Amino acid sequence: MQIDKNMKALVVDDSHSMRQAVKTVLKEMGFTNISEAEDGLQALAKLKRDRHDLLVSDWNMPNLDGIKLLSMIRSDVELKDMIVLMVTAEAESDHVVQAIKLGVTDYIVKPFTAQTLRVKIEKILGKLLRAEKGDAGGNKTTE
Repeated sequence: MQIDKNMKALVVDDSHSMRQAVKTVLKEMGFTNISEAEDGLQALAKLKRDRHDLLVSDWNMPNLDGIKLLSMIRSDVELKDMIVLMVTAEAESDHVVQAIKLGVTDYIVKPFTAQTLRVKIEKILGKLLRAEKGDAGGNKTTE
C-alpha cells in the first residue's frame, strides 16, 4: 500500500524503545512525517498544535493514559475523526469494549510483531481509502 507522503503520524508511549519500534515500522511502510510523545499530555499538546492523521498510542502511561486521550480526541471537534490505533497490554474484554465504545479505530494487544502492526495499519488505511472512493462495502458504486 502506498502511504500518502503528507500523512502525519504521532506515536505515543512512555517506553522509548516501544516508540522507536513503532516508528521503525511506520518508516518502513513509507511514513516520512512521524513525531512522538512520552504520554497523553504531550500528545494532546502536539495534536492541538499541529494536525495529525494517525495516532498510535499506548494505553498505560503516566499523566494522561491512552484511554483518556482517546476520549478527549473523540470529544474534540477538530480531532474527532483522527485514526487512533491503541497499543495495549490490556487484553481483558472490558478494556477492549471500553476502547470500542470511545471510538478507537482499532487496537493491538502487546506483545506484537512488526508484521502485526504493519498489517493492522494497512487494513485501517485500506478501509479508509475504500470509504473515500465510495466502496466501503467492497462493491463499486455507480455514478
